[in-house]
Amino acid sequence: MDDVDIALFDYDRYNTLYFFLMNPDERIYMRYGGRGPKSPLTYLDLSSLEVALEQGLEMHERYQNGELAKADRPEPLFPRDIPALLEATTQRSRCVECHLIGDLQNVQRQRDGNLDRLMHMYRSPDIKTIGIDLDVPKGLVVARTRGAVRAAGMKPGDRITHLNGAPVLTFGDLQYQYDKVRRDAKQIRIRVDRDGESAGLAITLPEYWWWTDLTYRQWSVEPRVYFKSRPLTDAEKRQYGLDPGGFASQVTLTEGFAQILKLHQLQAGDIVFGVDGVERDEIANTAELFIKLHKNPGDTFVLDLLRDGKRTKMEVKTTSVAFRK
Repeated sequence: MDDVDIALFDYDRYNTLYFFLMNPDERIYMRYGGRGPKSPLTYLDLSSLEVALEQGLEMHERYQNGELAKADRPEPLFPRDIPALLEATTQRSRCVECHLIGDLQNVQRQRDGNLDRLMHMYRSPDIKTIGIDLDVPKGLVVARTRGAVRAAGMKPGDRITHLNGAPVLTFGDLQYQYDKVRRDAKQIRIRVDRDGESAGLAITLPEYWWWTDLTYRQWSVEPRVYFKSRPLTDAEKRQYGLDPGGFASQVTLTEGFAQILKLHQLQAGDIVFGVDGVERDEIANTAELFIKLHKNPGDTFVLDLLRDGKRTKMEVKTTSVAFRK
């Protein structure tokens, strides 16, 4: 990737596979790729690839016939333009590999003070969170609907054609445009083709629609604490006498690395209700999420927690994952 324009070939670089369908003028017709949070293969199969290629040929025919307006090209950006990426690769006589780009872009953003953790760490929100299940071999044809999209009127058999006005032909396109939605957005607009007729739908986004498991991403900017937690219900907060508007959460899992690296002594069942004395946050609904959003790798802080009904404090250290370098 040393000499590749990464602004033009832009995508979530933790996707396992990504194809760009484009013409000699470097107009991108579509993207094929993307993944679900649980598997890199959720939306990839030969049938959906064939559908994408057929649509790509149709787009190219329109281009050759002069039916497509010339697309704006983004301002070029090369790996050498990102100091953190340059330092880790070219200056050490190493190649620029795909997986390094997204991570070290975030490192540079953190250095520059413009890292937006919701946008830059919590990438590629899961479309299933708003209730879309695709008939994968058929591309963007909807197989089942639930929740927010069903309430907005989406139906099985609809074919998604636009998201917030941007045309989408493949799941890769859909995920790419969905990832651009600001995390404080309350609504998105999806246009579908239904039996040959176009219909516009206003989708009300549920709370935490953007959240996705970061485990497989290995961000250097993510403070790793090696525990997972669930938010307490309002009734549970009342039961334990905790701030009803706070991010109190119960530990559901601790990973072995926490003990190996001597980061903390948390146990499943512990209730964490404060971090360095802070008990509530505008965004976080768990102590784990609060840490991800407000602490840096290597930070040490103190948790307020309940264990066996007794209040106590515990020092916690964080670490950064760097083995992918």
